[in-house]
Amino acid sequence: MEDMTGPLAQEMRQLLTAAFDPATLDIINDSASHSGHMGDDGTGESHFTIVIESAKFDGVSRLQRQRMVNAALGDLPGNRVHAIAIKARAPGE
Repeated sequence: MEDMTGPLAQEMRQLLTAAFDPATLDIINDSASHSGHMGDDGTGESHFTIVIESAKFDGVSRLQRQRMVNAALGDLPGNRVHAIAIKARAPGE
């Protein structure tokens, strides 16, 4: 697994940092494990896992947290990135 290597990962980090001021933010590039599969566009930045901890998730359901992260990422999910797994938590969880 690679953490924040290419331009899409860097863009995701900037967007999520601005939106959530996270205590923890890991952007893991899972693309190598999907090489040759559907959604692999050959860029090496098609599949990611995001692990984020932010006070903005306090009292927010798991589904709403995922929606918040996807909204912060704008056109990246489904357009420029094939798949994103999101693990969002509030401090202390």
